[in-house]
Amino acid sequence: MFTDRVLSGMRPTGSLHLGHYHGVLKNWVEMQQEYECLFFVADWHALTTHYDTPQIIEQNVWDMVIDWLAAGIDPARATLFIQSRVPEHAELHVLLSMITPLGWLERVPTYKDQQEKLADKDLSTYGFLGYPLLQSADILIYRATQVPVGEDQVPHIEFTRNIARRFNHIYGREMGFEEKAESAVKKLGSKKSKLYHELRTRYQEHGDDEALQSAKALLEEQQSLNLGDRERLYGYLEGGGKMILSEPQAMLTHASKMHGLDGQKMSKSYNNTISLREDEASVSKKIRTMPTDPARIKRTDKGDPDKCPVWQLHRVYSNDDTRQWVQNGCRSAGIGCLDCKQPVINAVLAEQKPMRERAQLYLDDPALVRNIVSDGCEKARKLASETMSEVRDAMGLSYS
Repeated sequence: MFTDRVLSGMRPTGSLHLGHYHGVLKNWVEMQQEYECLFFVADWHALTTHYDTPQIIEQNVWDMVIDWLAAGIDPARATLFIQSRVPEHAELHVLLSMITPLGWLERVPTYKDQQEKLADKDLSTYGFLGYPLLQSADILIYRATQVPVGEDQVPHIEFTRNIARRFNHIYGREMGFEEKAESAVKKLGSKKSKLYHELRTRYQEHGDDEALQSAKALLEEQQSLNLGDRERLYGYLEGGGKMILSEPQAMLTHASKMHGLDGQKMSKSYNNTISLREDEASVSKKIRTMPTDPARIKRTDKGDPDKCPVWQLHRVYSNDDTRQWVQNGCRSAGIGCLDCKQPVINAVLAEQKPMRERAQLYLDDPALVRNIVSDGCEKARKLASETMSEVRDAMGLSYS
C-alpha cells in the first residue's frame, strides 16, 4: 500500500519528443513503481495560451497519451486521465478563487515571464492570470503529497501550499472539533490512541518533527478510519482545525537537459527535435546531417567535441568508453564526423524500438487508449468527489 500520492500533468502539445522522455517520462516510469501515481492531460491549461486554436487539442491529447504508454507508463500501476473529464477540478478552482488574493496570482514568477515570452498572444485574460490557481486545484483535489517539478516550478507548489493553508485556516474549524477529534482517536484502539497522544504532545510541546512524522505514519496505517476522521486527526495533531486540503511537497526530479539537433534545448519551436516514435530512416537522416564543430571542414581537420552538438547527445546516450573514443578520435582527427554519429544513431534507435512496439498495439486498436483513459477518469473522479464533499461541507454548501 503506497503512503505517498504523486500527481503530475502535461499540456497536450501533440506527439512528444526525446526531450520530453528524458526530462519527464523516464521519471514517471520510475515513480509508478514506488508511489500511487496520477498522470493527467492538462487540456484546460492548454486553453490558457491556445484558446484561439481549440481544434488542435483533441488529436494532440490522443497522440500524447499513446506516447506516454509507449514510453512505459503502465495503466495497471498509474491512473491516466483527462483534466476536463473531471469537472470537480473546475468547481474547486471556482471555490478557491473566492479566497485567493489577487496579488498572490500577480506575483507568481512565471506570470510576467510567460507574458514576455508569448508577446504575440493576447494573454490579458483571467484564464492566464488564474492558471496557477487551476494548477493548485488540480493538485489539492487529489490530496497529492508529492508533485514532481523542476526548480523553476517550486514557487507554484509553495503557492499551492499557501492556498491550502489559507483554506484550512478559514474553513477548517468545525463545531465540536476537539470532541470529534478525541472520538476519532478512540477508534485507533487503546494502544495506538495512547501512542498518538504521546506523539502529539511531543510535537506540540517540544516541536519534535520526528514525533510528527511518526504520528502521520501511524495514521497512514489505519485503513479503518474514514476520510473525515483521518483529516481531523491530522489537524488535531498539528494544533489546527480539520485539515481539509493537505499541503503537497515539491518533489525535485532529476532534470536531464536534452539538447536538440542544433545544440540548443530540444524544442518544437526550434524545429530541432526527434519524436519519440519517429521512423528509423528519419532518425538516421536527422542525426547524420547534424551540424558539427565548424573547425572540422575536412576529414583530416582536428576538432573539439565541446563545440559540437553531437557531443551533447553522446553525453546522454553513450557510455564512458564511447565518450572517451569520441574525445580522442575527434581531437586527433582519428575518426570522422559520420563515425562519431553512428553510436548515437544506434543508441537512439535502440531506445525507440520498444516504444514503437508498445505504441503499435494502441495504433492498431484506438479503443484500447479510450478505455484506459475512461477507466482513469472514473478513478480520478471518485477521488475528486470525496474531496469536494469535504470542501462543500466546510463551506456550508452541502445543503443536506
